Order: sequence, then C-alpha cells, then structure tokens
Amino acid sequence: MIFDKEMALKKQIIETGRRLSSLRLVSASAGNLSARISEEEIFITVTGAYLGSLKIGDIKKVSLTQEPGMDKQLSTEYPLHRLIYKNFAAKFVIHCHPPLTNGYFAVYNNLKALTFESRIYLGDVPVIIQETPSITRPDEVIEALKANSLVVIKNHGVVCMTDEFRHGLGLIEALEETVRVTAVARLFDKGILDGLDKAFKKDITTSEDASAMFSQGHVQAIVDLVNQDELIGLKGKELDLTLTLAIKMDDTGQAYKFHFEKGRIVKLDTDANAPFVISAPAAVWEQVFLGRLDSFVAVTQGKMKLEGQLGQLSKWYVPFNRLFELFKEVKFKPLSSS
Repeated sequence: MIFDKEMALKKQIIETGRRLSSLRLVSASAGNLSARISEEEIFITVTGAYLGSLKIGDIKKVSLTQEPGMDKQLSTEYPLHRLIYKNFAAKFVIHCHPPLTNGYFAVYNNLKALTFESRIYLGDVPVIIQETPSITRPDEVIEALKANSLVVIKNHGVVCMTDEFRHGLGLIEALEETVRVTAVARLFDKGILDGLDKAFKKDITTSEDASAMFSQGHVQAIVDLVNQDELIGLKGKELDLTLTLAIKMDDTGQAYKFHFEKGRIVKLDTDANAPFVISAPAAVWEQVFLGRLDSFVAVTQGKMKLEGQLGQLSKWYVPFNRLFELFKEVKFKPLSSS
C-alpha cells in the first residue's frame, strides 16, 4: 500500500516535469519538483536532473529533519522546499524558470494584469529580489507565500506551492500567458506598462483605539465605509447587488453576515447561515485586511473556502472588488497584539 502511494507520487513528479518541458517553462536541468509523502518526509528531484526526462532514480526521498548540505544529491533549493513544507500544509512544490516571466520581471517589479482571469487567479504576484543564483533568503519567499501561492524570484524563476500539481501548473501557465498578453498589448500601445499598478500596502501599526481584527468594531467600520462608498452604491444599484454573504474565521468560528440590498449593507448579523460563506484561518484574514491578498485570488488558490458558486458572485466583480479594497482601509489591531 505504501509502495503504491509512493510510486504514484513519483509518477506525478515525472509527468509534471514532462509537462513543464513541453510548455517550455523549464529547460535542461533548471528547476526542481517535490511532493509531500508524510508530515516528516518528501520526494524531491535530485540536483542536475532534467525535468523533461525524469526517471524514478532522479527522485529522492528525504526527511524534513535532514539539514541542508548533508547530501550532495540534493538541490541547492532543498532548504526552500523544506521550509515551505514546514510552514504550510502544501502537498507539492514547483520551482521552474519560465522564460517570458523571467524576461518581464527582469525589467519590471509588478505584474500588469490586463485580463479578468489574470486578476482573479493570479492577483498581485509577489516579487522577491535575490542576489545569488540560488535562493539564499528563503524566509522572504515564505513570507510572500502567505499572500500568494505563486511567487516570482527576480532574475531566477518562480516558486509555487499547491495541493495538486495540475493546479500549480495552471498558475504558472497563467502567469506566462499574462506576460505574453502584456507583451502583445504593448505592440498596440507602447505606454501600456507605464505607471504599473502597485498594491496598496497598509502598515499594521495602529492607534491605541483601533479595534481588534475581526471584532464587531472592526467589521462595523468596514460596513460604514461600504455604505458611504460612491462606486459600490452606483454599481450596487446598476447590477442589483442584493444577496446575503457571510465571512467566518476558522480558528474561532466567529462570523459576520452581510445583508446587501442594491449595494448597501442594510443589516449585519453574527452568524454564518448564508448562501455564500467565505471562511479562512486568522492568518489568511490578516493578509486580506492588510491588502496583501486579494479575496478572489485567495478563493481560487484555496487559501480561503467559499460555500456557494464563485461564478454567481463574479457578475458583481466590480463592487465586490471595491469592497475588498475597503477592507484594507480600516485600521485594526492584529491578533498577535490583541
């Protein structure tokens, strides 16, 4: 039974390597793949292996307790894979060097997402600057992965953590396609990359009278902003934004239910009995409220769970996108300081 499971994992790694190679997202021996076997062990491709033509012997079982530098077969990126598995519940990690993505981020530090699909599935892709050929400051990558499952390492490549190889591949393909679309758009308008969008980051430093995150005061302040916002009011009427939506914090079960009528929140309850419920751990909600993680992206990447159909909410993309922007306008005390 154990042998069958491990062999299946190795076959997934081999197939993923072939897929990356066929899509020209990796070349020669660049990049590496890994898969979680258990809480304490992973499979990882050995150094020098060609991902496009992997063999069973190119995949090594390693204990996560093993310190870097003890095995010459292990990639120089093993410390990063190790830290990801220690910090997240990810099942797979992909590291590769997509050429268009590398070219784009060698010049720019922000992703110019021109399509709705890019914005919803990729969001604000973090870019980490490294000064060496291998990743020598993995702690920065770990911090970035809290906000997005896909991270760009400037002048190096991308790192993606995922619950399924195909989902990770999908994110990397989407990023490469987004860069391709941006390059084509520039042929029609050379100024398309001027003034690249930059995410608005809020400092978590707050005043003494700020409410604790996810408290009644914090959420009520958001409600007040929503009801004062001109764009939500306008689009709420135009698109008939009338529904009930709840948000819930998994750690405590605490929940708030918003009753929308034509874009205005007419009632706030403290339960999750609603046709649409967005739930996540406190650490994820903190990233959302800080403006580092887009809620749509969090759902599509599995960081947040949605009860109800995302497609039904997408018709209200504009007002909801504005709603999520308003989340980060309200100062709050992070849970760590509460």
